[in-house]
Amino acid sequence: MTTARKLYDFLELAPTQFARWAKKNIEKNIFYDENKDWWGFDIMSSGNKCKDYKLTTDFAKHLSMESHSVRGKEARDYFVTVENKARDTQLQLQNLSPELRLLISLELKQNEHEKQLKQVKDDVKGIREVVAIDHTSWRDETNKLLRKISTSSNGEVSFKDVRNESYKLLERRMGVNLPTRLTNKRRRMLEEGVCKSKIERTNSLDVIADDKKLIEGYIAIVKEIAIKYGL
Repeated sequence: MTTARKLYDFLELAPTQFARWAKKNIEKNIFYDENKDWWGFDIMSSGNKCKDYKLTTDFAKHLSMESHSVRGKEARDYFVTVENKARDTQLQLQNLSPELRLLISLELKQNEHEKQLKQVKDDVKGIREVVAIDHTSWRDETNKLLRKISTSSNGEVSFKDVRNESYKLLERRMGVNLPTRLTNKRRRMLEEGVCKSKIERTNSLDVIADDKKLIEGYIAIVKEIAIKYGL
């Protein structure tokens, strides 16, 4: 399989027209069916929820041919190669003895079981990291979680975007205005004779650090965001 966005990017189609292209060529395509040839799913891009689609090799090959371009022919040839390899592998398996096919089947099932077990262990580890934020080092640990969200999104969400999302949620939930509080804090520091470089380095996390309720609220919000992004 591949995804519609990956194929769309490879075909070098207009970057701003993906949604219109997908609706016409995937969702309203009468020859290919949902949950058989394609599956829709949501992704996050720059802090916004967007739609993508998993495509079967056959459907991806069809969409490539529809582009009528050199890149489309390259994509089609690639998917034909994938199909041929899958068919050849199936033919090779059919020529094996029943006993050997059984052994291969058992080996594949064991590999799949081990893969699933590893996924469970990774999920448990991720849950522990999300839940067990130490309040004495909350700044470092919340930043660490937000960076992991950005890294795991493969470039779909930047650290800046997800951090701004956390601030907006905090403002809405706790009824505060972080920019205003930050301005006031910097003004007080200036009046107290704090050096200019330190004032300029002061940020929203310093504002949150001044209020225990904001710290508690911010930790809870970062945990929620981590769960939302499947961390």
